Amino acid sequence: MLVPKTPLNECERQKEVEKYHVLDSFEEESYDNITSIMSFITDSPISFITLLDNDRNYIKSNYGFSVKESPRALSFCGHAINQEDILLVEDARKDDRFKDNPLVIEHQLIFYAGAPLINSKGYKLGTLCVYDHKPKTLNPAQIDALRNMAKQVVHLFELRLQNKLLKTSQNIITNRNTELEKFANVVSHDLKSPLANIISLTELLEQENEGKLSEDSKTYLNYLKSSSNALKDYIDGILAYYKNDDLLKFDKETVSFNSLMHEIQKIAIPNDDKISFTFTENAGDLTINKSAILRILVNLVINAIKYNDKDTIEISVNLKESAKDYHFTVSDNGKGIAKEKIATIFDLFATEGVTDRNGNMGTGIGLASVKKLIESQNGKISVASSPSVGSRFLFNIPKK
Repeated sequence: MLVPKTPLNECERQKEVEKYHVLDSFEEESYDNITSIMSFITDSPISFITLLDNDRNYIKSNYGFSVKESPRALSFCGHAINQEDILLVEDARKDDRFKDNPLVIEHQLIFYAGAPLINSKGYKLGTLCVYDHKPKTLNPAQIDALRNMAKQVVHLFELRLQNKLLKTSQNIITNRNTELEKFANVVSHDLKSPLANIISLTELLEQENEGKLSEDSKTYLNYLKSSSNALKDYIDGILAYYKNDDLLKFDKETVSFNSLMHEIQKIAIPNDDKISFTFTENAGDLTINKSAILRILVNLVINAIKYNDKDTIEISVNLKESAKDYHFTVSDNGKGIAKEKIATIFDLFATEGVTDRNGNMGTGIGLASVKKLIESQNGKISVASSPSVGSRFLFNIPKK
């Protein structure tokens, strides 16, 4: 018997074996299916998927011979990974490498065919192999099948690795988002109290010195108030963005579309005869997460008012139903959105660089919150807009 030679790149090859996290793993049907199929195709009673690991031949899947590992020094597969292609041993009893091998003498493993498992970097990890208790050979079709199924085994290894890396990345992102949410809440909370004091003191200072302030002082106070209010809106927006997930915890409920629109009118639309608000009449009932939909529509309607430069503001909310979705459209006759800004309009902190009706800049949080709420319900949102003509936001919410 000859002990298999150790590959020259053994250190690197061993690292490649370990990176797939297959060693000492549980049985898996996808691998067992392959060994079963190869046993049938080659008319062989035994089939293995093996990985050469340090001093052992680890058997990931076995068909017809219940064993989890064997000494690497005794393994046929140790010789097979030194081959460029399939290793065929028609009669191990006549082969100097195997004739006095315990596997041959004690278990009558006489015929062997093993295809190396070669990964994308060219390293030979192990084999897909078959054994028989009698001398024989394989025909070209069987050899091709063994070679091709070995590639499928490596493909399963690669998918396993990709899934593990994906889960690791998801965990990192989840942890970072959790930390960011905590940071945002802590910072926002710590800023809100002193900011409220600044706003109150500014207003008090203005009232107590009415008629005594110079024009420059009035300008400074107005700037201080507007800056403080802008920062307050920014903080409130950050808190709302990270609290959106809380809204999704509410169960769906059945509400009439008309009553939903009347709530939006009370919340978002001031009593102003220069605002025309219309919606689909008698649209019927919806089974939705009311809190989430209300937040979405209120945000879009408030934006339609804030970023509108027309004498009469026109806003419409329309609803259509398909078999699977509710389709909402929120249209306005406002300033519209520049073509080059459309692609980023829903990104967090993205702004157009334009002021609203009151001369204030947006925070870039509102539409990001809207998108987050919609996508968290497996919906999608898009926008069509023309500068000076208006915008039309379209989004869908699945019924289930």
